[in-house]
Amino acid sequence: MTKEATLEPELSHPMDDLLRMDRIPHIWCPTCGLGTVVTAFASAIEKLQLGLDDITVVSGIGCTGRVAGYVKIDSFHTTHGRAIPFATGLHLANPKLKTVVISGDGDLISIGGNHFIHAARRNVDLTVICVNNFIYAMTGGQVAPTTPLTANASTMPYGNFEQPFSIPYLADSCGAVYVARWSALHVRRLVTAIAEAIAKPGFSVVEVISPCSTLYSRRNRLGSGLDLMRFYHDNCEIKHGADTRELAIGFQEKITVGKFIDRDRPTFVESMNNWYGKVFGDEYEPYEGSVK
Repeated sequence: MTKEATLEPELSHPMDDLLRMDRIPHIWCPTCGLGTVVTAFASAIEKLQLGLDDITVVSGIGCTGRVAGYVKIDSFHTTHGRAIPFATGLHLANPKLKTVVISGDGDLISIGGNHFIHAARRNVDLTVICVNNFIYAMTGGQVAPTTPLTANASTMPYGNFEQPFSIPYLADSCGAVYVARWSALHVRRLVTAIAEAIAKPGFSVVEVISPCSTLYSRRNRLGSGLDLMRFYHDNCEIKHGADTRELAIGFQEKITVGKFIDRDRPTFVESMNNWYGKVFGDEYEPYEGSVK
């Protein structure tokens, strides 16, 4: 038997084709849910049978914003709060490209909140995956627009008294056509939601509940990562089609998860083509993007 024949077969990861394995291990903390989100996203791409040239990822600043660096597709790490307008530009240049924004609640709902509401209003064909960790995780654990009432943060050591945003309600009220929420425990359901959101024409939002295990959970004495998973298991209630006005998240209270909104309305490009078609008649050539 030759020496070559005795060598062990080279081991590979099932997601080698989708992840940049040369950048593994990742920088996220143990028990952080971001690894689960990346796996769910990669699984959704496989489920949709999308080629690596058919999809792109844009992220902003923060722990979740680092996702763009771990996926083996064209990805862009933008400035704080500007992931959605950057993604809008990508989409308008090439509307056939599936454009996905993956970032955190601080990046998308706080400093990027204005872009979020107007992209939803316009129904720009983007998929937004917002990982809600209830805090500004990467910069010191400051209170965020999603921090539950009474929860402790570095800038509110006696508890938060500011009313937080409900991301599904915000997305719904601004016109998003697909809105879902799952926790980092609901992996299979999260994969399905991400796949449905990517396939849905228009502005789609998937919120992923994943409290920061280092700064939020430890500061609020919520236990280990396993304790967080047990909390999701015992306290998440699946209510598809629930009224988004009733989806606020309280501190260590029941969390409603599910698919809440799935409707149809013209996308931004469709509305533009329909309108200019009426204004200019046969002289108007429908816009299909500047990248051929």
